[in-house]
Amino acid sequence: MLLDSLKDPFVFVDTDHIIRYMNKAAIADFEEGVALIGRSVLDCHNENSQRQIIEILAAMRAGEDERLITDNEKQRIFMRAVRDPNGTLLGYYERYEPPAK
Repeated sequence: MLLDSLKDPFVFVDTDHIIRYMNKAAIADFEEGVALIGRSVLDCHNENSQRQIIEILAAMRAGEDERLITDNEKQRIFMRAVRDPNGTLLGYYERYEPPAK
């Protein structure tokens, strides 16, 4: 699969916050690996991050497509909406970039 060729972790999460897909990099990167599929991504985050994820998902339901969630010297992480051809929100994923210079 194309997403397995990415060197950065890719995790797709549905609108109920359930992890539905992880590429090979994500499976290797996260301690519990493939066992995370089918579980809530909220269980993998602290209370502050959970609130942030819930807030961003609400904004995505209202039309937002992407938001920066982490920006540090190591990396920039964006939460990105996934929509069907009609614009219906299907879920979201985290997109990684090198740090801003």
